[in-house]
Amino acid sequence: MPPSTETLQDQLDSLTKRVTELESRAESGSRAPATPPASAPALDPEAFWALEGVQSRRTDHPSTTEGMVMLVGSLTLPGGAPVAWQEGAGTAGLLESDWTERATAFAALGHPVRLELLRHMLGGIRSTAELAEIDGLGTTGQLHHHLRQLVAAGWVRQSGRGSYEVPAGRVVPLLTAVLGAER
Repeated sequence: MPPSTETLQDQLDSLTKRVTELESRAESGSRAPATPPASAPALDPEAFWALEGVQSRRTDHPSTTEGMVMLVGSLTLPGGAPVAWQEGAGTAGLLESDWTERATAFAALGHPVRLELLRHMLGGIRSTAELAEIDGLGTTGQLHHHLRQLVAAGWVRQSGRGSYEVPAGRVVPLLTAVLGAER
Protein backbone atom coordinates (compact mmCIF):
# COMPACT_ATOMS: atom_id res chain seq x y z
CA MET A 1 0.00 0.00 0.00
CA PRO A 2 1.60 3.36 -0.99
CA PRO A 3 2.33 5.83 1.82
CA SER A 4 -0.15 8.67 2.28
CA THR A 5 0.67 12.26 1.39
CA GLU A 6 0.45 13.21 5.06
CA THR A 7 3.09 10.59 5.99
CA LEU A 8 5.45 11.84 3.30
CA GLN A 9 4.91 15.43 4.47
CA ASP A 10 5.68 14.39 8.07
CA GLN A 11 8.87 12.72 6.89
CA LEU A 12 9.85 15.79 4.88
CA ASP A 13 9.18 18.06 7.88
CA SER A 14 11.25 15.80 10.13
CA LEU A 15 14.10 15.76 7.65
CA THR A 16 13.97 19.54 7.21
CA LYS A 17 14.12 19.97 11.00
CA ARG A 18 17.18 17.67 11.25
CA VAL A 19 19.01 19.48 8.44
CA THR A 20 18.28 22.84 10.10
CA GLU A 21 19.67 21.54 13.43
CA LEU A 22 22.81 20.22 11.72
CA GLU A 23 23.37 23.51 9.91
CA SER A 24 22.92 25.36 13.20
CA ARG A 25 25.49 23.14 14.91
CA ALA A 26 27.94 23.60 12.04
CA GLU A 27 27.62 27.38 12.25
CA SER A 28 28.08 27.42 16.03
CA GLY A 29 30.96 24.94 15.95
CA SER A 30 29.24 22.41 18.24
CA ARG A 31 29.31 18.73 17.50
CA ALA A 32 26.53 16.23 17.23
CA PRO A 33 26.61 13.35 19.69
CA ALA A 34 28.72 10.49 18.40
CA THR A 35 26.27 7.63 18.00
CA PRO A 36 26.84 4.75 15.63
CA PRO A 37 24.17 4.20 13.00
CA ALA A 38 21.53 1.70 14.09
CA SER A 39 22.27 -0.39 11.00
CA ALA A 40 26.01 -0.70 11.68
CA PRO A 41 26.98 -4.37 11.61
CA ALA A 42 28.49 -5.90 14.72
CA LEU A 43 32.24 -6.38 14.52
CA ASP A 44 33.64 -9.90 14.62
CA PRO A 45 35.59 -9.96 17.92
CA GLU A 46 38.02 -12.53 16.52
CA ALA A 47 38.96 -10.35 13.54
CA PHE A 48 38.76 -6.97 15.31
CA TRP A 49 40.17 -7.79 18.75
CA ALA A 50 42.45 -4.73 18.81
CA LEU A 51 39.63 -2.43 17.71
CA GLU A 52 37.39 -3.91 20.41
CA GLY A 53 40.06 -2.97 22.98
CA VAL A 54 40.34 0.59 21.67
CA GLN A 55 36.57 1.03 21.71
CA SER A 56 36.37 -0.37 25.23
CA ARG A 57 39.10 1.96 26.44
CA ARG A 58 37.33 4.86 24.75
CA THR A 59 34.21 4.35 26.81
CA ASP A 60 36.19 3.85 30.04
CA HIS A 61 38.35 7.00 29.78
CA PRO A 62 36.65 10.40 29.48
CA SER A 63 39.63 11.97 27.69
CA THR A 64 39.12 9.67 24.70
CA THR A 65 35.34 9.82 24.24
CA GLU A 66 35.65 11.67 20.92
CA GLY A 67 38.02 9.11 19.48
CA MET A 68 41.28 7.29 19.97
CA VAL A 69 44.02 5.89 17.77
CA MET A 70 46.76 3.45 18.70
CA LEU A 71 49.96 2.05 17.29
CA VAL A 72 50.61 -1.42 18.63
CA GLY A 73 53.08 -4.07 17.62
CA SER A 74 55.03 -7.08 18.78
CA LEU A 75 57.71 -8.64 16.60
CA THR A 76 61.12 -10.21 16.45
CA LEU A 77 63.55 -8.47 14.12
CA PRO A 78 65.55 -10.61 11.66
CA GLY A 79 68.58 -10.34 13.96
CA GLY A 80 66.58 -11.91 16.80
CA ALA A 81 65.86 -8.78 18.86
CA PRO A 82 62.32 -8.72 20.23
CA VAL A 83 60.33 -5.48 20.01
CA ALA A 84 56.99 -4.85 21.71
CA TRP A 85 55.53 -1.37 21.76
CA GLN A 86 52.31 0.62 21.92
CA GLU A 87 51.24 4.24 21.94
CA GLY A 88 47.78 5.72 21.96
CA ALA A 89 46.26 9.17 21.89
CA GLY A 90 42.87 10.80 21.96
CA THR A 91 41.93 12.14 18.55
CA ALA A 92 40.75 15.52 19.86
CA GLY A 93 44.31 16.40 20.87
CA LEU A 94 45.74 15.13 17.61
CA LEU A 95 43.23 16.95 15.44
CA GLU A 96 43.78 20.22 17.28
CA SER A 97 47.60 20.10 17.43
CA ASP A 98 49.98 21.79 15.00
CA TRP A 99 50.97 19.09 12.51
CA THR A 100 53.75 21.18 10.96
CA GLU A 101 56.00 20.11 13.83
CA ARG A 102 55.85 16.57 12.43
CA ALA A 103 56.92 17.55 8.92
CA THR A 104 60.58 16.67 9.53
CA ALA A 105 59.70 13.11 10.57
CA PHE A 106 57.48 12.62 7.52
CA ALA A 107 59.98 14.29 5.18
CA ALA A 108 62.72 11.93 6.35
CA LEU A 109 60.57 9.00 5.22
CA GLY A 110 59.85 10.66 1.89
CA HIS A 111 62.98 9.50 0.09
CA PRO A 112 63.35 5.96 -1.33
CA VAL A 113 67.00 5.68 -0.24
CA ARG A 114 66.11 6.52 3.36
CA LEU A 115 63.34 3.93 3.38
CA GLU A 116 65.77 1.38 2.00
CA LEU A 117 68.33 2.31 4.67
CA LEU A 118 65.72 1.79 7.38
CA ARG A 119 64.69 -1.56 5.93
CA HIS A 120 68.31 -2.76 5.88
CA MET A 121 68.94 -1.49 9.41
CA LEU A 122 65.91 -3.40 10.69
CA GLY A 123 67.34 -6.42 8.88
CA GLY A 124 70.55 -6.16 10.91
CA ILE A 125 72.89 -4.14 8.69
CA ARG A 126 74.01 -1.22 10.82
CA SER A 127 77.53 -0.11 9.97
CA THR A 128 78.12 2.58 7.37
CA ALA A 129 80.66 0.29 5.69
CA GLU A 130 78.04 -2.45 5.23
CA LEU A 131 75.37 0.05 4.18
CA ALA A 132 77.75 1.60 1.63
CA GLU A 133 78.13 -1.82 -0.05
CA ILE A 134 74.41 -2.01 -0.87
CA ASP A 135 73.69 -1.18 -4.50
CA GLY A 136 71.43 1.79 -5.15
CA LEU A 137 72.12 3.74 -1.96
CA GLY A 138 74.46 6.21 -3.64
CA THR A 139 77.90 7.45 -2.77
CA THR A 140 79.35 7.51 0.74
CA GLY A 141 78.60 11.23 0.92
CA GLN A 142 74.99 10.66 -0.10
CA LEU A 143 74.72 7.82 2.41
CA HIS A 144 75.91 10.10 5.24
CA HIS A 145 73.50 12.83 4.11
CA HIS A 146 70.56 10.41 4.32
CA LEU A 147 71.72 9.05 7.68
CA ARG A 148 71.91 12.63 9.06
CA GLN A 149 68.33 13.26 7.91
CA LEU A 150 67.11 10.08 9.60
CA VAL A 151 68.99 10.88 12.81
CA ALA A 152 67.66 14.47 12.88
CA ALA A 153 64.09 13.18 12.50
CA GLY A 154 64.56 10.57 15.23
CA TRP A 155 64.06 7.51 13.03
CA VAL A 156 67.69 6.44 13.57
CA ARG A 157 70.29 6.93 16.26
CA GLN A 158 74.01 6.47 16.18
CA SER A 159 74.85 3.42 18.30
CA GLY A 160 78.61 3.66 17.99
CA ARG A 161 81.23 5.08 15.67
CA GLY A 162 80.03 4.37 12.16
CA SER A 163 77.09 2.32 13.42
CA TYR A 164 73.40 3.20 13.35
CA GLU A 165 70.18 1.60 14.54
CA VAL A 166 66.45 2.18 14.57
CA PRO A 167 65.51 2.82 18.22
CA ALA A 168 63.08 0.23 19.62
CA GLY A 169 60.44 2.92 20.17
CA ARG A 170 60.50 3.80 16.47
CA VAL A 171 60.25 0.27 15.00
CA VAL A 172 56.48 -0.13 15.37
CA PRO A 173 55.65 3.45 14.26
CA LEU A 174 57.89 2.94 11.22
CA LEU A 175 56.30 -0.37 10.28
CA THR A 176 52.85 1.14 10.90
CA ALA A 177 53.68 4.02 8.55
CA VAL A 178 54.76 1.53 5.88
CA LEU A 179 51.58 -0.49 6.38
CA GLY A 180 49.47 2.69 6.28
CA ALA A 181 51.05 3.69 2.97
CA GLU A 182 49.92 0.47 1.26
CA ARG A 183 47.10 0.88 -1.20
